[in-house]
Amino acid sequence: MDSTIHCHGWNGTYHLISSSPFGRTRAVAFVYSSLEKPKEVYIADDIYQLQSANAITNENNLFTQRDLPKTKVYTWKNDQDNQAIEGILHYPPGKFELKKLPLFILIHGGPHSASLNAFEANWYNWASIAAVEGWLVLEPNYSGSTGYGDQFVNEIRFHTLSRRTRDIMSAVDNLIKDGIVDPNKLNVGGYSYGGTLTNWLITQTTRFNAALSGSSAIERVLSCGTIDLPVLINYLMGGFPWEVPKSYQNQSAIYSLDRIRTPTHIVTAEGDVRVDAQQSYILERGLRSLGVPVQLLVFPKEGHDLENDPWHGKIKVREELKWLAKYGHGLKQNIS
Repeated sequence: MDSTIHCHGWNGTYHLISSSPFGRTRAVAFVYSSLEKPKEVYIADDIYQLQSANAITNENNLFTQRDLPKTKVYTWKNDQDNQAIEGILHYPPGKFELKKLPLFILIHGGPHSASLNAFEANWYNWASIAAVEGWLVLEPNYSGSTGYGDQFVNEIRFHTLSRRTRDIMSAVDNLIKDGIVDPNKLNVGGYSYGGTLTNWLITQTTRFNAALSGSSAIERVLSCGTIDLPVLINYLMGGFPWEVPKSYQNQSAIYSLDRIRTPTHIVTAEGDVRVDAQQSYILERGLRSLGVPVQLLVFPKEGHDLENDPWHGKIKVREELKWLAKYGHGLKQNIS
């Protein structure tokens, strides 16, 4: 017997859903948002009347008075395996569907996560903030992201970085081909796995003007020995370092660090147990020794989620935007 309840609501993201008896009906309360509609608490008479729900809070009304970025889903194919990939484009206010825009690719972490149809404006999900500053932001749901089925999620195993490179660079090529982005103003960044993939990307290409590497790894053996989720790293890599040593070496950016030419801004937290700060220290020292423009921002008494001091998230985004403004539009550095 199928016990699935089919309900029709608004396009967007529902979370913190709660229900309780209320008179003869069963009222449902939830938090809802979409890319262009800020989060509020709503209540519906029952689960079948979600489209008739009424907002009972007005906490984010200020955002509705601002000229927010407009968004659209962008789809392309990996040019190697023909896999269809989706992403979200955030256009600068007043520039929806204009051409030749400067690009910033913001890669989500996880890797088993996804960029969603939800309103976010924080230090981790800051695509809308970057768009307001004039960047066309692409949030790619690369293979390994959730929401597209088990096979799609599991494609990240054993090739945690190399195959994702083609997902991202195929997006760049298609955006240029469609005339959407300026081929001379390409930039990339992310946090956690997003930062790790950023590190890998800038060892594979010099096409990016600037890179933002947040809480990232460059050496997978170090990850295996320090991460607070050892089961995850072993699952992704296919075993321990002594069982599959080539897998760890082939998916570690440190062994190709001398290829990097992209000015790189690095963020880490002193007490990060997900991605040890030593990874960022090694990256910074390596780039500095190679003569690549680099800046390291370390948050003391802070962990992976930057939740101990709300100012830390603000400082992170502020400094990353400054780095994009400095290097994202300009000529690449000549590094011999």
